Amino acid sequence: MPRRRKRHLGRRIALVVVLLLVLVIAWPVGLAFWANGKIQHVDALSGAANTPGETYLLTGSDSRADGAIEDTETVGARTDTILLLQVPDSGPPALISLPRDTYVDIPGNSPGKLNAAFSWGGAPLLVKTVEQLTGLTVDHYVEIGFAGVEGVVDAVGGVQLCLDDSVLTFPVQDANSGLMWDAPGCKTVDGVTALAFARMRYSDPTGDIGRGQRQRQLISAVTQAVATPGTLLNPNRQISLIDAGTSALTTSEGTDIVDMAKLALAFRAAGGEGGITGTPPIKSLDYRPGGVGSTVLLDPDQTPTFFAQIRDGELAPGVYGGLPGS
Repeated sequence: MPRRRKRHLGRRIALVVVLLLVLVIAWPVGLAFWANGKIQHVDALSGAANTPGETYLLTGSDSRADGAIEDTETVGARTDTILLLQVPDSGPPALISLPRDTYVDIPGNSPGKLNAAFSWGGAPLLVKTVEQLTGLTVDHYVEIGFAGVEGVVDAVGGVQLCLDDSVLTFPVQDANSGLMWDAPGCKTVDGVTALAFARMRYSDPTGDIGRGQRQRQLISAVTQAVATPGTLLNPNRQISLIDAGTSALTTSEGTDIVDMAKLALAFRAAGGEGGITGTPPIKSLDYRPGGVGSTVLLDPDQTPTFFAQIRDGELAPGVYGGLPGS
């Protein structure tokens, strides 16, 4: 091959390599900028003094206006899902379900159920209430509408979820959530069924405890599905996933797509063998203080220590809380 032709071939190869490098670098960067632009923000954080580690407060917001749930009577927003994700400076990460009916002191209001703080004052009041309850300062607030749950699950091609008969009676036919599950076992479900799975509690004798377990299972299933090569290496699926997730996503000011990526990694770690999941210590699932109906009463003696140990990474990995005495 003539020397001149070799030089031209070498330049072409170099040009192709450069273009490929530009595409490899530019695609994720461009995707990140695009995703950041789609996230809605809310002034949710309290400005309280920082506590050790990184603390995320996650909620599933039910506005009854996003089309995911048919309800013409409920006005305003509610939250059926309240999760606290703590990543300590050292030690295992913890993903803790805070039952929505937990009886708490709500700053500036009468004591009531935890999700009443969201109904009365939105994200800012919920953040302050959770901080007062746990002693942890929330660094990132993340809220996803129920329509977003459906969209994310469908964007990853469905997720595998499981139900067993240790507590539930089959077939499960929960009219309130719409969940229909014929027999114990696992199956791949679409977004509509995944949402019903996460919301179901009336057919579960453990109520919010069982619902919290299913919500954590769904989150784990979604994060695993997102991390598969079929999603990570598929640009169309990446776009669909980001579009579905961010369209119903609201975060605190300053929380961006990089923080969301860190959150996803912490979720996976908390749900793995080296992580912590569960609920705070519960004293009663049917505490009736008067005026607010049946509530969940956390153990006043054990709960402060529980959150302090999570903050400092001192708890051993495992599943905590659950039914009183467990």
